Amino acid sequence: MTAVWTSIVVLAVANFLIKAAGPVLLGGRELPQPLLNVIALLAPAILAALVVVGTFSEDSSLRIDAQAAGVAVSGAAFVFRVPMLPAIFLGALSAALVRAL
Repeated sequence: MTAVWTSIVVLAVANFLIKAAGPVLLGGRELPQPLLNVIALLAPAILAALVVVGTFSEDSSLRIDAQAAGVAVSGAAFVFRVPMLPAIFLGALSAALVRAL
């Protein structure tokens, strides 16, 4: 077995053990409310981090371009309670206008 397949198998086993540890350690008990509150906030935080990294990074340097302008306009539209579809359209339109200039 090559080093790549060995790494894949080791990571798969580690992933299984980590996922199985929660139910085994809790044994059917409910999680405490503060922990549930933190878990509820993890998905939006990870999504925001992925958007920021995908928008503003390129080869470990900061990149400000048309895509960043589109995300900024869409974000501002969401702040002003614009519905999702028009906010996305405004972001795409602003990115297209910045690229055209």
